[in-house]
Amino acid sequence: MASVQSAALKELYQVWTAELNNPNRIRQESRDTTDHWGDLTAEPRGVDYIETDAGGVPAMWAIPKDSAEDRVIFCLHGGGFVSGSLYTHRKLFGHFAKAIGARALIATYRHTPEHAHPAQLEDTTTAYRWLLDQGIVATHMALAGDSCGANLAITTMLRARALGLPTAVALMLMSPWVDMEVSGQTYETNKATDAFFYREVVQGLVGMFLAGGGSPHDPLANPLYADLTGLPPMYIQVGGDETLLDDSRMLEQHGLNAGVDVRLDIFPEQQHTFHMAAGRAPEADDAIRRFADWVRPKLGLTGDRN
Repeated sequence: MASVQSAALKELYQVWTAELNNPNRIRQESRDTTDHWGDLTAEPRGVDYIETDAGGVPAMWAIPKDSAEDRVIFCLHGGGFVSGSLYTHRKLFGHFAKAIGARALIATYRHTPEHAHPAQLEDTTTAYRWLLDQGIVATHMALAGDSCGANLAITTMLRARALGLPTAVALMLMSPWVDMEVSGQTYETNKATDAFFYREVVQGLVGMFLAGGGSPHDPLANPLYADLTGLPPMYIQVGGDETLLDDSRMLEQHGLNAGVDVRLDIFPEQQHTFHMAAGRAPEADDAIRRFADWVRPKLGLTGDRN
């Protein structure tokens, strides 16, 4: 049974749904519903935050005490491309950095509807190139992202490969949103258990993302159409109650077909990006610990951070 602490995320999503369904709502923009998203996450102690400019892209360092300075987790936040920020996800990625024992660079990107695809990918690629220019070698770097941030983690590596840049050693993907065709069967089978991400909500987000005439078959928008051959190992975590569960399943199979090392863990009774309850919900803390245990050897980090 899901913990009481993890139920707080479902309750927040239910509030978002009520707001979107209220014809008299004052707040009109989708991004306004995420104002208190980061309130779900407990403050990870012993982590400092420093805002920076990553080649013109707003970013923030999360630096745990006694972390390895030459190992970096490049973190990309979710929010349907329309919302989310350095501040909603600061604490989540602080937990990642602390568990792994490395610095994390959290980058943001231009949002829809003002900026359609590929503006977001341009920004994340710029920030990734900036990290390389700072002397962080790719073999000492992993990427982490939730929802659309997981999409950007994959496509940033695809874009880096096309530009002749070295790719990182691992991808940590939380509830990845990759299917711009919104075709998964779990939009129906999990409709009663997911608290917010109904098919029509996701279709609306796709419409804003591809508003510049983009195609849902574009491999840099929909990695299910990309050649993933040679990409770093992927570790996918997803909630069992999500409507986007099939995105993870399809991504796993697509990656395996391309010869990518893929691990998929499904967490029963959990919602989309349940990791946001880090420091409060045992499921979120367990998930981050699994990520840390998986990625530390790939980064050449030894010992246990517990």
